[in-house]
Amino acid sequence: MAIGSELNGILLVDKPQGHTSHDVVARLRGKLKIRRIGHAGTLDPMATGLLVILIGKATKASQYLTGFDKLYSGTIELGKTTNTQDAEGEIVATAPVPDLTDEALIKEMQSFLGDQYQTPPMHSAVKVDGIPLYKHAHKGKTIERKPRFIHIH
Repeated sequence: MAIGSELNGILLVDKPQGHTSHDVVARLRGKLKIRRIGHAGTLDPMATGLLVILIGKATKASQYLTGFDKLYSGTIELGKTTNTQDAEGEIVATAPVPDLTDEALIKEMQSFLGDQYQTPPMHSAVKVDGIPLYKHAHKGKTIERKPRFIHIH
């Protein structure tokens, strides 16, 4: 009997930068010697954070967990635009950054709150026909993407 043949449950993993969500699942599949294992939402390779791993019978919970609200935090650098829309890309444009007050920044951030549609960037883990967009982007391809409904609290 395989080590993991009777394992069922949810495992919370702090995914390191540079690894795909699939990398984490594949490594755990090998270590635990279990076939029924997956995750409840993809994190981009550059992202770090909580990756919810579902094992055995718990894989059925995926449909319920992926719809929950998520909290993201990050750091931005104003005045620079990259070809990938993230910190890993080449800087393609720069602009001066005016002196900003906390109040001005908060007011600007509030304009992003609420319901909206967002087109996923090419350098993201969103899959089109089963292939993550970033894999197409690394080959220099641009794939048509449908805007997705999002809500920002």
